[in-house]
Amino acid sequence: MELRDIEIFLTLAEELHFGRTADRLRLTTARVSQSIRKQERLIGAPLFDRTTRAVRLTPLGEQFRTDLKAAYGQLRAAIEVATTTARGATTLTLGVFGSQTYELVRVIDRFRARNPRCDLLFREVHFSDPFGALRAGQVDLQTCWLPVREPDLTVGPTVITDPLLLMVASTHPLATRASVLLEDLGDCVLPQIAGSVPAYWEAAVLPSHTPSGRPIPRGPQVATFQEIQAVVVADQAVCVVFAEASRYYQRPGIVYLPIRDAPLGHWALVWRTATESPLVRAFADAARDLDGAGATSA
Repeated sequence: MELRDIEIFLTLAEELHFGRTADRLRLTTARVSQSIRKQERLIGAPLFDRTTRAVRLTPLGEQFRTDLKAAYGQLRAAIEVATTTARGATTLTLGVFGSQTYELVRVIDRFRARNPRCDLLFREVHFSDPFGALRAGQVDLQTCWLPVREPDLTVGPTVITDPLLLMVASTHPLATRASVLLEDLGDCVLPQIAGSVPAYWEAAVLPSHTPSGRPIPRGPQVATFQEIQAVVVADQAVCVVFAEASRYYQRPGIVYLPIRDAPLGHWALVWRTATESPLVRAFADAARDLDGAGATSA
C-alpha cells in the first residue's frame, strides 16, 4: 500500500465524504474512489459502507483506522526528520529563564550530538511574559515552571527539579534564621509580577495566602529577576525563588533561606502544539533519555 493511499483512507475516515476528501487532498473524486477500492481488494473486505446519503466506516474500517493512524504518524515524522537533515543546517531556538542554560548542559550536549547540523540558539524569557515569545514564534520551545495549563501549549518532559528558597535582605528579621516555613510569608511582603500572567502559574511560586489562610501582602511590581533582587536588597520585599538563584545570583546584602515545608519546584519543556517540529521533538527526546533531568538539586 502506497503512502498516498494511506493518506486518502485516513482523510476519508475523518471526512466521511468523497468530495470533501478530494478537495482537501487536491485530488479528483474518482481518484479517491479508485484508491479505496484498491485498498479493499487488497484487504479482502469493505472498509466503508456507502449509500447515496452517507459514508460510514465498517467495523473493520474502524479497526484499520485505529491501527494505521499511529503507524502513519510515525512514518511521517521519520520522513520529516530525514528531509530536514537532508536540507542541511537548521535552527532551533530555545527560550530559557535566567541562567538555566547551565542547568541544561547534558540535554543540550545530547541534542547537539544527535543533530550536529542544527544551529541551537538561545533567548531569555522573563516571568512577566512567560508565554509571549513562544506564542510570537520568537522561540521554538522553552523552559517553564509547572504547572502550565494553557490549551495551546504542549508540556514536555521535566528538565529541572529544584527546592524553593526565600530570598531576603541581610537586614531582614528572618535573615538570621537557618530556615523558614510557608506560614512565615504572612509576616512578609512579596513582590507583584508586572504584566499579565496566569494566576495559577504565579501562585505556584508566589502564593496569595499562607497554609493557614492568612493573606500575604504584595509590594512593588517587578518584571525581571534583577528587579526582584533590587527590591529585596532594599528590604522592600522578600521573594520565593528556585534554588538555582542561590547558585548563580549570590549578591552582597542578600540571603537565601530554605523553606522547610515548600514542595519541590519543577521546570519542563513547553512548546506550541500547532508548531511542533521534528527538531522540537528531538530536543524533548534528548531530555527524556536523560530521565527528564537536565540538572536536579536537592
